[in-house]
Amino acid sequence: MSEREISSRRDLAGLRAVVLGSSSGIGREAALALAEAGADVIVHARRSVEAARTVADLCAKKSGGRSAVLMADLADRAAGDLLVEKAWELWGGIDAWLHLAGADTLTGPQARAGFEAKLDLLWEVDVVSTMRLCRAVGRKMQAQGSGSIVTMGWDQAETGMEGDSGELFAAAKGAVMAFTRSLALSLAPTVRVNNIAPGWIQTAWGEQASEVWQQRVLRETPLARWGLPTDVARACRFLVGPDATFLTGQILRVNGGVVR
Repeated sequence: MSEREISSRRDLAGLRAVVLGSSSGIGREAALALAEAGADVIVHARRSVEAARTVADLCAKKSGGRSAVLMADLADRAAGDLLVEKAWELWGGIDAWLHLAGADTLTGPQARAGFEAKLDLLWEVDVVSTMRLCRAVGRKMQAQGSGSIVTMGWDQAETGMEGDSGELFAAAKGAVMAFTRSLALSLAPTVRVNNIAPGWIQTAWGEQASEVWQQRVLRETPLARWGLPTDVARACRFLVGPDATFLTGQILRVNGGVVR
């Protein structure tokens, strides 16, 4: 089956999905991929209401169904709890929860922060919010009798990478990946929980990375290119779809063939 044939399948029709961090980047592409497959999608963002509404409008056009926007700062625990409740109430339940949001410490103002500040932010947004919200969502899915959760990892978390960013992301994403395996056991057999662990994906940082990093990516990746947000989005679509119903507790490495 070609990529075009895969993208034209409407196998997620009727699925009620929430994609956290979907106003841009990987989350945006994941939301659009689910909508293209027929899902109703709730778009989440921290502060960019306009960008989130744009994505939601595109989702509605692609799915021919419903879309909505919910805003929440995942560093605020009360806001995260309220996000879960609002999402659940909106359409009377959620079938797929994609927890793809993460703190950006590589670009923008946070890139200039010190190690301790970055650690605090990554731990609260990437680790604590994933654990707290996915546990809450998992219980609700168990009560409704079904559901699927996808979390966001990193393919170098288990092997490490040099430098401050390597240390920070390995710790944060390694925690998320370990948590995912355990949550999958806690929620089985009713709810499936899997993790996407991207490799070198050309998001905002990758687009502005130096020539040294550009060459490193090509050298380390057997497929000899950057991964794209759409590559990760297709994997998300697969994990919440009917072809992945026997997968839970898995780490899916979308990294162009890198073996670490």
